[in-house]
Amino acid sequence: MISGPQGDLPEKLAKPAKRALLGAGYLRLEQLTKLSEAEVMKLHGMGPKAMEQLRQALMVKGLSFKEET
Repeated sequence: MISGPQGDLPEKLAKPAKRALLGAGYLRLEQLTKLSEAEVMKLHGMGPKAMEQLRQALMVKGLSFKEET
């Protein structure tokens, strides 16, 4: 995990996905709890593998994406 001022996104997250999140201002997993999976998937560079890595990283911290409404 990347920690400190750079956030705590999974280290093995693909570069396009990481750029998409950082470009949108998301540095920490906690920030992703305010978004649904569908909203994250709309970011250019996000794919199924990156989403699974994010789901797993969130789960380890006892967090999850926002529920779809």
